Amino acid sequence: MTLSTSVATPLRLAAVAAAVLLTTTACSSSEGDDVARDPAPDAPTGAPALDLPADVRSRGLVMVMDTGDGPEVCLGAIAESWPPQCGGPEVLGWDWSEHEIHEKQGRVRWGSFAVTGSWDGTALTVADAIPAALYDVMREEPEPDPLPTDPPSAAELEAIADEVAAVLPGVSGAQGAYPTEQQVYVDVPFDDGTLQQWADTTYGEHVVVVVPALLPRQA
Repeated sequence: MTLSTSVATPLRLAAVAAAVLLTTTACSSSEGDDVARDPAPDAPTGAPALDLPADVRSRGLVMVMDTGDGPEVCLGAIAESWPPQCGGPEVLGWDWSEHEIHEKQGRVRWGSFAVTGSWDGTALTVADAIPAALYDVMREEPEPDPLPTDPPSAAELEAIADEVAAVLPGVSGAQGAYPTEQQVYVDVPFDDGTLQQWADTTYGEHVVVVVPALLPRQA
């Protein structure tokens, strides 16, 4: 009769030790990979909210367009047709009879004005409007925008333009975001400096230049 035994022999101990070593090595290798692997970089978390409504003025002249469904302020590109074609946020408190210096064709009315008023993020309530014919355009030449000390590559600038177009509020309603040789310009309806500060912090100083159509009135 053969009796089984639980006493470990040298051969059995060697086999067990080898199995444990292999298992421990595999686990350690897997855990090491997890620890050493860098996480994917986070996408921008979004621009900070602006303090709205805000008292604003236009950056120079803007076009107020009314195709018959109510006035809009064109903060982006304007098609050079007759009448011109453009669109934008709704203009509240506007009465064409109070702004006689404007163009008209059929039911379409339009004109260029320097405006002041209140911006709530979706609509502009106009308090005052100076027609282009009476607007004093004598201003100092703006200084060139400073350039980044270490400009991103062309591919990086393209990626940044795509990101800021998706993150900053209202960009799709204006010209959008577009890279130049060393920077990205992004048109927004309004900025009180908050969006530019966010862009400098996120991408580095002077990499992204925020160009608002509306500025704080006191600026």
